[in-house]
Formats: sequence, structure tokens, C-alpha cells
Amino acid sequence: MSHYLFIALSLVLLFLGAGGLVRGSSSLALKAGISPLVVGLTVVAMGTSSPELVVALQAGLAGQGDIVVGNIVGSNIFNIAAILGLTALICPIAVHRQVIKADAPVMLATALLLYALLSDQHISRLEGSFMAIGVIVYTTALIWIARREKKPDLEGVPGSSSTHWAKDLILLIGGLVILVFGSRLLVEHAVTIARQWNVSEAVIGLTIVAAGTSLPELATSVVAALRGQADMAVGNIVGSNIFNVLCIAGVTGAIAPFSAESVGTLDYLTMIGFSAILIPILWTGHTIRRSEGALLLGGYLVYLFAILP
Repeated sequence: MSHYLFIALSLVLLFLGAGGLVRGSSSLALKAGISPLVVGLTVVAMGTSSPELVVALQAGLAGQGDIVVGNIVGSNIFNIAAILGLTALICPIAVHRQVIKADAPVMLATALLLYALLSDQHISRLEGSFMAIGVIVYTTALIWIARREKKPDLEGVPGSSSTHWAKDLILLIGGLVILVFGSRLLVEHAVTIARQWNVSEAVIGLTIVAAGTSLPELATSVVAALRGQADMAVGNIVGSNIFNVLCIAGVTGAIAPFSAESVGTLDYLTMIGFSAILIPILWTGHTIRRSEGALLLGGYLVYLFAILP
């Protein structure tokens, strides 16, 4: 029972840590005059993906490659199907044209890239470095686009309150420290439970770890949508999925090359499928409607039924 309590504690720590990280980093970015969409695609996406990064690094250094890949693939599936699905059910989400034309296709391309690179069930240091460079190029391009835009109106934007930059910095650093501690707890006790129940580390990564590390994305997207900041809600998810592949798999592979043998073709194809189906959903009316949100959620439940023993 103590392992389950520690997992619950670790999820709370991940949620609180990512919350501080997102609030501090997004506030600093918005003070710099960056648009909510670009903040969602970059700063908030990186902030809410930080639990996945820390968990992946911990698992990679411990030689638990199945948790690394399971966490990435499971988080990407959860982000689209569960988080966007639930957010759209609560409040239909209008979508910025840039996400439809550029960022969603990039997200699909990174999902395909991960599947291709893991065809041999291994990410080498060279492959990891290649993906890490890719995230730098993508982020640089977004910042270049942001600098060409006029300074946005920040009235009512989450994170744009008149807090002092020092407070934002404390929130950012404090959130990161909490994330490191919480992620270590989560990986350690999730692996212990998996071994006790004879469940593969890959399934644990695809479900418990993936959902737990995606809690910041869930909270951020729901709150942003309810506050009328659909750009940040969708940008957060699309950006997080891109960073999950390029940054998390890339940085982890560059530091500690890993192998993943238990994550199956079904899992990769589900990630690719949800990434692909999101594009026509976004094209139809430039809005994720409640019916489409229900479709995404239903698809996630079918996926869970297929992989759980």
C-alpha cells in the first residue's frame, strides 16, 4: 500500500511543481511581449513537458528504456485523446490557423520520426543528438515568427499579471526542484508495483506514468480554455507532443542511449493515428467541437482496454 501512497504523493508533487514552473516561465515570456500561442507552443509546452523529461532522464540513467518510450508515447496519446477530448467537452476550442497549417503537421512528423528511429528498438547517442538539434531549430523558428508579430494584447491572459520578475524566477526554479523529487518517487514506486503485479514496465509507462506526468498539460489546457485562451490550450498540447519526442527522447538518448523492447506497434500506431486524426478535426471549422472531444475520449478508452491486462 505504501507504494501507491508514494505514487499519489509523487503525482501531487509533479502537478504542483509543473504549476509553479509554468506560471513563472509563462509570466516571464508574456512580459517579454510574446503571443499566447507562441507561449503555449514553447514556454508552457516545455514547462508542462518537464515532468516527462525528468522522469525519462531518471529512467534512462537507470537503464529502464521501456519506461522512457512508454512515457513519451503514452503521454502523446493522453495529451491528444484525453486532454483535448476532455477540454473540448467542457468548452469547444477554437484553433489558430498557424497550428493547423504548421504545428500540427510538425507534431505528426515527429511521431513518425520516433516510430522510424525505434524500428530497431534503440535510440543511439547520434539519433538522440539529431532530435535534440531538431527541437532547437523548431523553437528558434517559433521565436523568429513571434518577433515578427506585433506585441500582443495581454489583457486577461493567464500568467500576464503584474508580478515581479524575481517572483516568477522563484516559481520557475522552485517548480523544477519539486519536479525532480516527484519524478524520482514516481519512477521508483511505479516500477516496484509493475514487478509485483507482473505488468511490464512499458505498460506502466504508457498508463500510470504517462497520465501522471501529463497532469500539468491537463490543468493548463482546461484552465486556459475556460479563460478564453484557446490558443494557449491547443498550443500547449501540440507543443508538448513535439517536445516529448524531440526534446525528451533526444536529450535522454544523447545523455544515456536506451532500448525499448516492450512498447508495441499498437502503441506507436495509436500515437501516430491520434496525431493524424487531429489534423482534419482542426480543419473542420477551425474548432474542436464537443462531439469531436467525445470521439477522442472514446478512442482513448478503447486503447486502454486493448493494452491493459
